[in-house]
Amino acid sequence: MRKFLTSSLIVLLIVAALLLAWWKSPLHQVRTLTTSVIIYAPPDRVWQVLTDFHSYPQWNPFIKQATGTPRTGERLELTMQLGDSTMNFRPKVLDAELEHELRWRGQFVLPGLMDGEHSFVLEREGNNTRLTQSESFDGLLVVPMWRSMAPATLEGFRQMNQAMKERAETR
Repeated sequence: MRKFLTSSLIVLLIVAALLLAWWKSPLHQVRTLTTSVIIYAPPDRVWQVLTDFHSYPQWNPFIKQATGTPRTGERLELTMQLGDSTMNFRPKVLDAELEHELRWRGQFVLPGLMDGEHSFVLEREGNNTRLTQSESFDGLLVVPMWRSMAPATLEGFRQMNQAMKERAETR
């Protein structure tokens, strides 16, 4: 048993050293995708559409399903459409500032492989709202997977922004 514990400790130290080396290397890169749209509706209406998770299957081409409460500290359950595939996430809400920002952080399989901090920021512009949707990605898989995942993810953001615009403007 003692040998097993010693061996396990050595493996953990090696993994920690490798992660630290990666973290400080040029291979560690945070990458961000951002899209923005002007919605001809006030922020309260846009917020209502954004946080009405129950209606997502009716209009949202990117986040096909969402459950949970948009409140700081809560966990959401999301099903996202990325190109031809779907992915399920359970992100934690980092900020839910009424009519201004909804931000969460999730991860792919394990923390550190590919973590994403996603945000929706609503800014009043007269009687209208600028909606900015973005996500910063960090982790071991970001660089090798970026070229295959970024275009579909960015397209998903754009499609969701457009669908949210149409829904908020017609309510």
